[in-house]
Amino acid sequence: MKYTLYFCLFVSTILSAQTSTISLEDIWKDGTFRTERLDALHSMNNGQEYSVLNFDRASRSTSIDIYDYKTLEKVKTLVSSADLEAIPYFTNYTFSEDEQQVILATKEEAIYRHSALGNYYIYNTKDGSLSLITEDKIQEPTFSPDGKKVAYAKENNLYVKDLTTGVVVQVTVDGEKNKIINGITDWVYEEEFAFVRAFDWNADSSKIAFIRFDEENVPEFSMDVYGTELYQTQQVFKYPKAGEANSDVSLHVYDLNSNATNSVRVNKAYNDFYIPRIKWTNNPDVLSAQYINRHQNELDLWMINAKSNTSDLVLAEKDKAYIDVTDNLTFLKDNSFIWTSEKDGYNHIYHYDKKGKLINQITKGNWEVTNYYGYDENKNTIFYQSVENGSINRDVYSIKLNGRNKNRLTKSEGTNNASFSADFSFFINTFSSATTPPEYTLNSSESGNLIKSIKDNDKLSQSLSEYITSSKEFSTISVNGNDLNMWMIKPANFDASKTYPLLMYQYSGPGSQQVANRWNSANDYWYQHLAQEGYIIACVDGRGTGFKGADFKKVTQNELGKYEVEDQIAAAKQLGELPYIDASRMGIWGWSFGGFMSSNCLFKGNDVFKMSIAVAPVSSWRFYDSIYTERYMTTPQENASGYDDNSPINHVDKLKGDFLLVHGSGDDNVHLQNTMRLAEALIQADKQFDWAVYPDKNHGIYGGNTRLHLYKKMTHFIHENLGDKIQKEEVTEVSKKVKIKG
Repeated sequence: MKYTLYFCLFVSTILSAQTSTISLEDIWKDGTFRTERLDALHSMNNGQEYSVLNFDRASRSTSIDIYDYKTLEKVKTLVSSADLEAIPYFTNYTFSEDEQQVILATKEEAIYRHSALGNYYIYNTKDGSLSLITEDKIQEPTFSPDGKKVAYAKENNLYVKDLTTGVVVQVTVDGEKNKIINGITDWVYEEEFAFVRAFDWNADSSKIAFIRFDEENVPEFSMDVYGTELYQTQQVFKYPKAGEANSDVSLHVYDLNSNATNSVRVNKAYNDFYIPRIKWTNNPDVLSAQYINRHQNELDLWMINAKSNTSDLVLAEKDKAYIDVTDNLTFLKDNSFIWTSEKDGYNHIYHYDKKGKLINQITKGNWEVTNYYGYDENKNTIFYQSVENGSINRDVYSIKLNGRNKNRLTKSEGTNNASFSADFSFFINTFSSATTPPEYTLNSSESGNLIKSIKDNDKLSQSLSEYITSSKEFSTISVNGNDLNMWMIKPANFDASKTYPLLMYQYSGPGSQQVANRWNSANDYWYQHLAQEGYIIACVDGRGTGFKGADFKKVTQNELGKYEVEDQIAAAKQLGELPYIDASRMGIWGWSFGGFMSSNCLFKGNDVFKMSIAVAPVSSWRFYDSIYTERYMTTPQENASGYDDNSPINHVDKLKGDFLLVHGSGDDNVHLQNTMRLAEALIQADKQFDWAVYPDKNHGIYGGNTRLHLYKKMTHFIHENLGDKIQKEEVTEVSKKVKIKG
């Protein structure tokens, strides 16, 4: 390692006069490559203005600033924390429907991935008054449509506050930690159905629908929290692992006029089911609710009349594998609705009448709709994002409700994402590609034509021009009968006559995508750093990943880790045949599902991979949560071989290479149990490995110096196990010219 150290120092000194190398401190300490962005963008009701959350570094204050779409000039500051004695800062905001009031979030404390507790104030935009909703920390405060009330959750119960009288009504009284939750999702719903607020106001502000979670029979999981005190504490929470008891869920409607709560009964008997979405229609008496079976391959859309307490099943979807739950359901004025589905083999947009009769399929083709933006009733036009221009790209389109007059609104090849004005006359497009950092532009929704540039990252581009960087080369690789998307990064001074070690990265989870034409993540800068050190880095999206049709994505059903691992191993073998890649020095790494994959690849591909890094890996699907795991695997009671045949913990005897295992002890998602059980299996198999546990860190393993420490550890491990040969070769060449002391 002494030779490697001197070599790096020497090269940095030589190159500093001409161009700079990317350091780990640049990436994870100094924020050198941080991008400018628009935070908390909200389109105002008039369709001509938008608001943004801004932070003033000088005064350390936050503000909601209003801008004009056409001129992009700031019209006014709606509110600034510098002018509010009670709030030194706020971190988010939510307007009432008439925009005369705004909820300001402050002192928020994260609970899990999406949830938080905080203090919330209501600011009146007309008279400038400010009032605290309640002294207690609460969750998900939400205005009623008429702006006269706000509903919120506190300590697992639901409350409604009258903003005129100040009177607070406690809607539910049975809420209790780790037993009953009203109006807020339990852990597994939050993580896997990606929502926290499990209550919704109806159109005339007279009713609130909410989901009640009875999690008393859900097994508890506990994590030690080491902190700084003499004795550690414990975090104990309900976590249903695959095959274990879920919360019993029920749907209820609270009537504000009668102060009564009714239970909703639908005309179908369900056993062990989920309610992943509720949403009121435009009719204040009609609530929509989506019910899905535990296998998640049968989804029912119900229309529930809260006045008569009757229900109608308007849509029933079935799939041989699973059905994705989305937020795309949109009700038109006549209560007909927009729906997205994979039922023809690709994700597309459909229009149904209010009874669930299909009016027409709006988009069609062997490509995927990747985002649904909304419907402009005045122009009878739908706006959406898709991969029609190649599965690694994203473009924004408009199309008439009848499926005609499709128009591509974005022009640049890469990743385009739109935020439309309230009246759909404009959209702010966020564009990036592998070569272009994010650009924010104002565009016409008619033609897509550029009106004005809002914000770019030219300073970052200019700064990057001073660094040695390599292009990300996109291609496809034919593996196991499929053309798989791939990117590769080579050293800037790449010489095809030499051989280089290869590090592969993947995630590979169902429906995911890592090979995309978009701007760099922090990991990409790390790959540039590794390329500067003489490595080739590659990423292949194998079977099971997304945006190439349902069959390609769902082929892994019931056998997670089989086809995905086969594809990574086969791809590595092909890459190892390239004359400039040293097949004896190939490694792979990944995080979460990617950690599960990289472990399996090293064990099962022990003649291919020399090393692997697994961060926060699932080591057995028996340890992971019910909703995610059973969506793809059914239960372990039904599919024991699918769980066990492809879990790393059952293949430790095959380990030959070098293995680094990393986890956070406070990971509420993929529990440290996965790593502890895998470590024990490796020990009992007499297999040597390296590992690191980061105290009290969650699934993201961050905070303070943590990320820098982690990536230094991983970089060192790569150098130790893949890089020695190349470093020593380069040192020999350098030492011919320069005398190295020591």
